[in-house]
Amino acid sequence: MRFRLSLAALPIAAFLVGPAAFAAGPKDDTCQGSDMLAETKVTNPEVYEQIMAEAAATENAGALLWKIERDGRPTSYLFGTVHLTDDRVTKLSPAVLSALREAKTVALEVADLSENATATVIAQSAPLAIYSDGRRLDQMLSPSEYESVKNVVSRSGLPADLAALFKPWIVSMILSVSDCERTKVQEGRRVLDMKIAETGKSLGIPVVGLETIPDQLAALAAVPEKQQLDMLRVSLRFAHRMNDLMETLVQLYLDRRITAALPLQLAMARQAGVGEGAFASFQQKLLTERNEKMISVAEPLLTQGGVFIAVGALHLPSKNGLVALLRQAGYTVTAVE
Repeated sequence: MRFRLSLAALPIAAFLVGPAAFAAGPKDDTCQGSDMLAETKVTNPEVYEQIMAEAAATENAGALLWKIERDGRPTSYLFGTVHLTDDRVTKLSPAVLSALREAKTVALEVADLSENATATVIAQSAPLAIYSDGRRLDQMLSPSEYESVKNVVSRSGLPADLAALFKPWIVSMILSVSDCERTKVQEGRRVLDMKIAETGKSLGIPVVGLETIPDQLAALAAVPEKQQLDMLRVSLRFAHRMNDLMETLVQLYLDRRITAALPLQLAMARQAGVGEGAFASFQQKLLTERNEKMISVAEPLLTQGGVFIAVGALHLPSKNGLVALLRQAGYTVTAVE
């Protein structure tokens, strides 16, 4: 069985954990989608205002590139990425290119995202993804929900019969990537993080990882099962709008409104009849705990200076985000763009 790994649990995870996709799905050359946040502004202004108010209240919002300085060390930079192939996000700005060219080291979430590396991880991480204790996903969902799951698994290029054995987070992960994005990755298009890695290597700059793929999978699998099921139900509710969700993420990124991603996700959950509590562990495991670990791993690199850190954009803002944690560690962190 040949498939590639997608490290994304929900649409907002394009800002959180790594790129790629399972297997090639149906061909979609257009990838055309509509901005769901712009749509909400028209159809439900009250919800839109709530989303934007929460986004604006988030600390350290509004920038993707940050300068990191301390004690006369060579300047380092922190850059927020989105794990998509869209040309609009993979084209690096002059400021980002300048910061990257100055770097002595490039630090990504994961250094090696090659097919061989991800295939090895899949083989080693089966217990995190597959039920082996007699439980089955088809026993946890309604017949209609499970029928949708089988369709999703089949469209990803995997046998539909495997769906019953998948843990909920795996199916949410598959759902987080549109057929169009999946096809582009399979055809060799590079997501933003991989383009940064390639640029760094072309300049002779070492590329290192702040995490491993097993670390990311373990974080996803650590979300309690009930919350995994709730998040899956939200994903299923909007499965027919994956191109729209991808376009929404692109617009949030381009407009530097990434902090609207989570409030938008919570609004979608409410629309699907799922309470906000379903995302509590997701935020704790995928954001707070990983941010702390990233800072710990990055500290020796920052001590030397001249490091260009590029991670999912939602790791940067909030009181528990990387910008705040760097300041707590004694660094001066200034927004560039």
